[in-house]
Amino acid sequence: MADRPTISWPNDAKLALWIAPNIEHYEYLPPRDALRNPWPRSPHPEVQGYSHRDYGNRVGFWRMLEVLDEHNVQCTASTNLAVFEHYPDIGKAMADRGWEIMSHGIYNTRYLSSLSEQEERDFYIDCVDTLRRHTGQQLKGMLGPAVSNTIRTPDLMAEAGLIYHADWLHDDQPIPIKVNNGQLVSVPYSIELNDVPVFLQHHDTKDFVEMVKAQFDTLYEEGKTSGRVMALALHPYLMGMPHRIEGLEEILDYLLGRDDVWQATASQIAEHFIDHHYEEFVDHAEVISAVRDAS
Repeated sequence: MADRPTISWPNDAKLALWIAPNIEHYEYLPPRDALRNPWPRSPHPEVQGYSHRDYGNRVGFWRMLEVLDEHNVQCTASTNLAVFEHYPDIGKAMADRGWEIMSHGIYNTRYLSSLSEQEERDFYIDCVDTLRRHTGQQLKGMLGPAVSNTIRTPDLMAEAGLIYHADWLHDDQPIPIKVNNGQLVSVPYSIELNDVPVFLQHHDTKDFVEMVKAQFDTLYEEGKTSGRVMALALHPYLMGMPHRIEGLEEILDYLLGRDDVWQATASQIAEHFIDHHYEEFVDHAEVISAVRDAS
């Protein structure tokens, strides 16, 4: 970070902000996985865990949607693409608003970890075709299902025409990911500003709101010298609860109250980076590698 090329965002924004509702489908009886125990965390059927998440699609999504609409948020929905089959009303609501759909796999209960190379290649073809069939969108990025990966994942994503990966939680700026062919960018996502770990660690809504504000303030200040990225990850079964929805309103009021914040989608961030900064970041990385190898 200290000696990287400088990133500039459109209209001299200091911060690129993307907001990612996670629209998920957990199967009631997921198939068993060769490498991992089947989700959920207790023997089938695990009614409490399943129904908690089902609440998000029945109720929480719609409560969150009202708040997101009030603030004209241009969402990047991290979506288990089976949602378009199982919850067509949710799929239509997202498509009607022009939300960008980022693949979160087909189901959140089926992982990439145990797939063969051809099975994983077919998975991306399925994701691309499913999204195009339901929305007409070209799929551009992915957050792995349950954030699962194989060693081949970046190469196969780029091969399928995707341009960004959100699984890498290692930076506050986009970073090129080295792939065999094409271009792939890590767009910063967050496991910290993510309501799942925050609330499962028994923090309350006020804690989450204060965390979001603190993160924003620091990145906004740092963005005066080189543009930063802030991601806000939300889940309808958590942030869509009646006792938390006012917290979402407070968060959006705070984040969207500055003119020099670029409220973007993940693909807009990736495409701007590729068009304006990708090559100089690659050159910078090669210089670092040469110095390291020489030493």
